[in-house]
Amino acid sequence: MTNETTENDDPTAQPRATDGGSAVEPVDDASAGENSEIVEVFPEGDLDLRAGADDCYKCTTCDISCPVAEVDEEFPGPKFQGPEQWRLKRKEDIDIGDSITSCSNCMRCDSACPSDVPLSQMHNEARGEYVDEQMSMLSREYIRNRILSNYRTSARFASKVPRFANFMMNFGPVRWVMEKTLGVTKEREFPEFAEQTFREWWHDRGGAQVQNADKRVAYFHGCYSNYNTPEVAKAMVRVFEYFDYEVLVPPQQCSGTPMFANGMLIDARRHAVTNVAELAATIDDGADIIASCTSCSLSLRQEYPELFDIDRIEDVAGNTFEALEYLRIHEDLEEALSDAELDGQSFAYHGPCHARNQGLHRQAVELFRDVDDVHVEDVGDSCSGISGTYGWKAEKYKTSMKIGEEMFDHLERAEGDTGMTECPTCAMQMEHGTGYEIRHPLQLIEDALLA
Repeated sequence: MTNETTENDDPTAQPRATDGGSAVEPVDDASAGENSEIVEVFPEGDLDLRAGADDCYKCTTCDISCPVAEVDEEFPGPKFQGPEQWRLKRKEDIDIGDSITSCSNCMRCDSACPSDVPLSQMHNEARGEYVDEQMSMLSREYIRNRILSNYRTSARFASKVPRFANFMMNFGPVRWVMEKTLGVTKEREFPEFAEQTFREWWHDRGGAQVQNADKRVAYFHGCYSNYNTPEVAKAMVRVFEYFDYEVLVPPQQCSGTPMFANGMLIDARRHAVTNVAELAATIDDGADIIASCTSCSLSLRQEYPELFDIDRIEDVAGNTFEALEYLRIHEDLEEALSDAELDGQSFAYHGPCHARNQGLHRQAVELFRDVDDVHVEDVGDSCSGISGTYGWKAEKYKTSMKIGEEMFDHLERAEGDTGMTECPTCAMQMEHGTGYEIRHPLQLIEDALLA
């Protein structure tokens, strides 16, 4: 169930985390007595999560699956952050525990829960309430998180002067100052900004090269593929055009993934309003929505309808697919790749947590395992540890690297000489921890079909 709004609501208004269940049914006066008072333990609110909380039977499966809890003994785990804290908030007037900021929003708890408890939804609501009511907007942590969450804003300015931005962002003294003033770790190399963004390339090539009203997709490219890795976005366009799809690239904002992870729900909702309106219009034009980043597709499919009540949000969620997933559903990719020549390339594949949450973490391995002259090895189900902005915070950097140790070890022992993943921040962590060159599965498909 989503937050209820009215037509007069401010679309930028933050969805509140006052989500109680139904009020207790009145008791007959004859049996209760004239002076009986009904206590609403779960007062009515905007979002009813009582059923989800009641479904939790304390099996601790979510805690066992949590990569943060595995390396941080002080972190209470998703069971506390979700159903237990939700119950506590409804029974007494207590604050959200600050340990909610240690949740990386990997959402592995959702996949692990045998009872379908909406754990990540509870965590997102709790983070939103914590940031809105308990975190000072003048604090270093808030300012840092706001900047990291709104990466699209800084990337837009940096892309105007990419060479200068790339030099400055990786200049040692600048990184030292950023850690001391904002708490952004100096240990990581900042990703380079492309000299030509994807949208600039799209404009220069004249947009879609295929016109086909019967096969039409709207590409949600996300921030990183636009500003940092346009080669992934270009590969997506070329591969879909190879299969005779007309590709639409509608106006769009950030998916909101980093904002959810940092409790910036006001910002996330503002971006979601634009995205839902623009993407819904492409659905009316006969298009399905495609994302090349598994975190973006998860945001549109799951987090939007869980957290926001926006007109046509369910239409967008129900018509969104990850790019490789969509091709495997609608095209015979195995047949198309059967005659591919890839010169004996060998890849070590990491399945992102947000791909796992959508049941997509094995698809690249399954697709390429029968292609001649290419070897793709799954390096296991460990979390990379970076979780978007999480691993960029100075106080979380060591935790991030501890979580990633298992993945690093598997990558080092793999036969592959190149890494592969669908998630751009997982790619950052893979490269940071091993020195691997990282590629997206769409780039490999492009090489196979169009080289």
